[in-house]
Amino acid sequence: MPEPAAPAGLYLITPERLTGVALLAAVDEALGAGARWLQYRDKGSDATLRRATAVALARLCHQHGAQLVINDDLELALAIDGAGLHLGRDDGDLATARARLGPERVLGASCYGDLQRAHDALAAGASYVAFGAMYASSSKPQAPAIGTAILGEARTAGLGPRVAIGGITLERAADTLSAGADALAVIGDVFEAPDVAQRVRTFCAAIATGTVASAAD
Repeated sequence: MPEPAAPAGLYLITPERLTGVALLAAVDEALGAGARWLQYRDKGSDATLRRATAVALARLCHQHGAQLVINDDLELALAIDGAGLHLGRDDGDLATARARLGPERVLGASCYGDLQRAHDALAAGASYVAFGAMYASSSKPQAPAIGTAILGEARTAGLGPRVAIGGITLERAADTLSAGADALAVIGDVFEAPDVAQRVRTFCAAIATGTVASAAD
């Protein structure tokens, strides 16, 4: 069986401040501008609303040729036509999730600053490991910033693919990639931008070239 794909480049995560039509419109703009990986993260809504939103997001991703990953909800990930699931430390057992997802769906694991957790996650069937918060993050202000050195350590240890998350902005993209990230998980710096589509295009260009364009571009 083929190995599941893993996020690369820009990996968008939905902001919890946006819901309904506003969220779908922002995501449509982002995907239309070139984003190809999206994680739906919603810790606050009820199951009915999350299911409806996930179905709508899956439809948008299909239209744009993008991949949808569900955060912390195995049953929802199995129920929709999406790429797979992402689990945090307290969100469920990775090996169980892998067994139920099958070999072709994506399974991501939050590893914070813990290389042993990353090793164990990959052994349990994770498709990628996420490290962070890289920098101080407004989305998770309680999460300590661990810096980018962990990415290089993970790369040296052969642990990956590696997703960097937490406080990542356009200005930090090149440095985070050069430190060892394969993908950049971004929330606020895209979805709080005045022009979501333009920010995505600029991010994608910066990732492709390894340089940082002006945030005003």
